[in-house]
Amino acid sequence: MSDITYPAPAKLNLFLHVVGRRPDGYHLLQSVFRFIDHGDSLRFSLRADGKVVRSSQLTGVAPDKDLVVRAARLLQEHTGCKQGITIAVEKRLPMGGGLGGGSSDAATTLLALNRLWQLDLPRTELQRLGLQLGADVPVFIFGESAFAEGVGEHLQPIHLPPAWYVVLIPPVSVPTAEIFAAPELTRNTTSIKIPLLLTAELHNDLQAVVCGKYPEVAEYLGWLSQQGTARMTGSGACVFAEFDSEDEASRVLRRKPAEWRGFVARGLDRHPLRDFAD
Repeated sequence: MSDITYPAPAKLNLFLHVVGRRPDGYHLLQSVFRFIDHGDSLRFSLRADGKVVRSSQLTGVAPDKDLVVRAARLLQEHTGCKQGITIAVEKRLPMGGGLGGGSSDAATTLLALNRLWQLDLPRTELQRLGLQLGADVPVFIFGESAFAEGVGEHLQPIHLPPAWYVVLIPPVSVPTAEIFAAPELTRNTTSIKIPLLLTAELHNDLQAVVCGKYPEVAEYLGWLSQQGTARMTGSGACVFAEFDSEDEASRVLRRKPAEWRGFVARGLDRHPLRDFAD
């Protein structure tokens, strides 16, 4: 089989509430995840020697620490699969940006190898494996817009209207652990139910903490808030605003300062690899 390339789309947290904390220190969250048609690409090449090799370079991330390598090896260990793989990652998503790049890469690896290695594991089993790699990995395997609870692993499908997004990329990388450890983080936002999403006051509890520590995020958010309702995704640093049409979103993006990075993306109802597991 020749090389085959699969997408690893970004996600947006349309809101992110911290509603409590477990005894083990993990935070309890509520959020809505939405995929967008912008992300990384992963190229896979089967190999017969059983080795998992990352052929691309990722600054600051050793191959053994890379989530795509860890995902492939976890799948080998879990199934006893003797096949190997070479993986090349084309990164478009920033590290520490809140767009789920590493988690999406890991999920695409699990989904792609489930098919390429002909393992036929069910989706729920892949989600459980994904959770061992990171709290955001299961939603990419779940494959639909989702209302998330727990640490992010309890997922319910949710219908979202069509939308386009302007996403801006501040020139900082925000470490998730630092933000969740901040003493000033709100950890007692009132839980909500899906029917209340249209009327509840939605926000990102991590946003104020990040803006206080990273002025660049506050600057980008302030500018985008003048164009529409803007919010930070995940634990930052990226910020986004939702629009009804591609033209409207593109006009906003053209108005940004020339040196700022950003893009326009369409919201997706389903992950491109949704059908790779049952």
